[in-house]
Amino acid sequence: MKILVTGADGQLGQELPDVLEAAMPGITTYVGHKELDITDAGAVERYISEGGFTHVVNCAAYTAVDRAEEDKSTCTAVNVDGIRNIARLAEPLGLHIIHISTDYVYDGNSCRPYTEADKVSPLSHYGSTKRKGETSLLGLSPDAVIIRTSWLYSGKSGRNFPGAILRRAIQDGQLHVVADQVGTPTDAKDLAAVIAVILASPQWIPGIYNYSNEGVASWYDFAKAILRIGGLSDVKVMPIKSADYPVAAGRPVYAVLDKSLIKATYGIEIPHWEESLRRTMSLYGNDAFKNI
Repeated sequence: MKILVTGADGQLGQELPDVLEAAMPGITTYVGHKELDITDAGAVERYISEGGFTHVVNCAAYTAVDRAEEDKSTCTAVNVDGIRNIARLAEPLGLHIIHISTDYVYDGNSCRPYTEADKVSPLSHYGSTKRKGETSLLGLSPDAVIIRTSWLYSGKSGRNFPGAILRRAIQDGQLHVVADQVGTPTDAKDLAAVIAVILASPQWIPGIYNYSNEGVASWYDFAKAILRIGGLSDVKVMPIKSADYPVAAGRPVYAVLDKSLIKATYGIEIPHWEESLRRTMSLYGNDAFKNI
């Protein structure tokens, strides 16, 4: 086995080395955009074929959800063309591919956790490109593994919701946070551990899988927990409606994922989101999420 991780400079990509090197040391190469631009089909083919890789974990993605509404061509190039460039090598090279997708493929109109079989109906250009990336991948590599995740954060990066909350709390002393959008915060380290389990599994079981931490929260709940755990509970947090915080891209108001399939298939246990948040913030202290 020889593994390539793309998007190594992103949140999940930064967590994977610690996990994979502990589980299966010395067989993984990690590349960011500077080392490999996945929108360059020729570069992708040369890098993967010459490297002799057997597995690709694609973490590369355009994730600036609101900016994507204006920068549609770049978003499409990364999220659709990029994974297609990798997928077209699957059959000739015998590649096994794990691709990271998103809860933004759902429209948020459900009243129960989304299963992988539920209808997808993205509300944004970002969500639409992630769905097109899924279908493009499965068309070229039907035995790929796709993981849809939600509300991802990493203690190694400040470009996420916890980082924004901590900075604004310190700078402003009070916050207004959306309380009518519900989902599940997901620690990238936990997702990295699941990817390691899939890679080490004696049987490759393709398909689309939902993964997030357990539990349910609004962005308001998430913010309150971040401040409480970070010792900033005296900062005032005021709940607001989505309509009071207009953004360019539509977002699912309900983004809770049913993880039954991935738990049954790979025999994993998933920690509650607040448990993972506490672990990450205790590991990094109040400097967590601030490396920007």
